[in-house]
Amino acid sequence: MTIPLDLSARRDAGGVTVLTVAGEIDMSNAARFRAALSQAGDDDAAFIVDLTGVQYLDSAGLTALLPYASRVKIIATAVLAPVLSVTGLDPDTTVVPVP
Repeated sequence: MTIPLDLSARRDAGGVTVLTVAGEIDMSNAARFRAALSQAGDDDAAFIVDLTGVQYLDSAGLTALLPYASRVKIIATAVLAPVLSVTGLDPDTTVVPVP
């Protein structure tokens, strides 16, 4: 069963945009994810993508992330860490333990 994609953006105390993502990212909703990334990164500033609520990320989701690799910090759980590593996104990723 697919877990619906939930996206929300906010500014942290330092004014940095944080895009929080939960659910599953696959080809059925990658366009929504891509649009949210585009909006979060619309001012060409660095931003954060919090993937700690993501249970599944396929190649469509990774493809959406890659254009932002030079200016995004990704927060993910150990489940996604190997996938992000294979794509070269691991230097920009902070892996956090699952509570």
